[in-house]
Amino acid sequence: MTKTRTTMGAPAVDTVTMRATVAEVLPPDVTPVDLTTLETLTGLLCGHMQLLIPEIEQAAARLPADDIPRYCALVSVGEARRKLAARPGLRPYDTVAHVRRLGRSLLALCDHYEALTGLRMCLACDQPLTPGEPTRLFDQGSQSGGSAVSGRIHERCSNAVRIR
Repeated sequence: MTKTRTTMGAPAVDTVTMRATVAEVLPPDVTPVDLTTLETLTGLLCGHMQLLIPEIEQAAARLPADDIPRYCALVSVGEARRKLAARPGLRPYDTVAHVRRLGRSLLALCDHYEALTGLRMCLACDQPLTPGEPTRLFDQGSQSGGSAVSGRIHERCSNAVRIR
């Protein structure tokens, strides 16, 4: 059995920090273009992914083999492993595109980790929701009608987002 941080008694994975790292490369208008910064961010993103992958695999292993969230999480892990093994091309834009792909993959891994472990995050500030803390339901459909975002937000964050 592979030992992970949670099996060794260490605190759970810090998805807040991981998401903050991703925020430095997504959306496209915030992605840095200098190679030194991109190399640093690539290293951080890869390190976060390498920490998160075994945690997700361990959480998924506790679920039945035919469980859909388990299957989806393991598919995301496989995709993340492929992105970790990939190397950017030689052009500067290739490095930017590569770091953005890593960022999107890390976000997906964070989502799967939170879903499998029951960790609930505020949709407004991306901080954990703690038991007993005042929260509000947040449910919003997209303007295009193709998707919806629903979940909970901190009561203190309710003025930070527009609730319909």
